Amino acid sequence: MQHVRWEAQPSADAPILVMALEGLFDIAGAATDAIVHLNDQAASRVKIATIDPEVFFDFTQQRPIVSLSSSGERELSWPANDAYELTLNGPVSSALTIAGIEPHLRWRTFAEAVGEIAQRSGARLVVTLGAMAGQAPHTRALGVVGSASDPVLAERLGLGRPSYQGPTGLVGALHVHLHEIGLAVISLRVSVPHYVTQAPNAEATRSLLARFELVTGIQTGHAGFTDAAAAWREKVDAAVASDDEMRDYVSRLERLVDNSADLLPSGDELAAQLQAWLRDNG
Repeated sequence: MQHVRWEAQPSADAPILVMALEGLFDIAGAATDAIVHLNDQAASRVKIATIDPEVFFDFTQQRPIVSLSSSGERELSWPANDAYELTLNGPVSSALTIAGIEPHLRWRTFAEAVGEIAQRSGARLVVTLGAMAGQAPHTRALGVVGSASDPVLAERLGLGRPSYQGPTGLVGALHVHLHEIGLAVISLRVSVPHYVTQAPNAEATRSLLARFELVTGIQTGHAGFTDAAAAWREKVDAAVASDDEMRDYVSRLERLVDNSADLLPSGDELAAQLQAWLRDNG
C-alpha cells in the first residue's frame, strides 16, 4: 500500500525539511504554529504530497470534520499531514515543510513515509520543531534546546548529541529512522512555562522561529510575533500578580534561569557552518 500521495513533482532542490506535529511535543501549538507561519510568509508554496491518514489514526480519537461548502455541499476533512515546497526570499531559496498531527498507530511506517518525502525531494537535513512544558518563567525569553544526530554537524553548530534512553514517542522513532536512511536530523525544542500551556503562545513560537533562523539562515520573519508575545506576557503578568504564592514561584524560576547558561550557541557563523555542511554532503 502506498502511504504517500504525490500531488506535484518536487524540484529535488530543497535541502532542508522542517516539520512539526500536533500532539504531545507541541505544547500550546507553538511548533505547528511556527510551520504555518513559514508557509504563510513564503514567496510561494506548492503542496507536493500528503500522507494518507487511513492506517495511522484511530478516528474515534481524531475524528474527521464534516462541513458545508459555499455551494451547500457536505465536505469531509480527514486528519492531514501535508508536505509543501516553499520558495523563499533570502539566502536560502527553498525548503520543505510538513505540519500535521502526530499519528496514533504504525509509527515506523509513518516514519518511512516522511523519509520517502524527504529523499524524493532532495532533502539532506530534517529539522523537527517541538514545544514541551518546563520550568521556564514567562518573564524571560523562552529557552530552546537543540541537538543533532550527525556528529560532524553537531560539532560545527555547537549542538549536543541525542542522549535520552528509555520509552520514546513518535518523534524519537522518526529521528532514528531518518538517521538510519542517511539523513541528518536537528531537533529544536522550546520550553513553555508549565503553569501556562494554553494556546496560542506567541512567545514560544517566536523563540522557535528565531533559533531556527539562526541555525539554518532561513528568514522566518519572527519579529512579526513581537507584539503578540508582549501581549501574552502582559496577560500572564496580570494573572500572576493576583496570587502571592505564584508570584514567589515565578521569582524562583527567574533566578534559576538567570544563573544558567544559554542552551544554544549564538552568532552569525551558525548558518554559514550549516551551509558548508550541506555543500560537503551534497
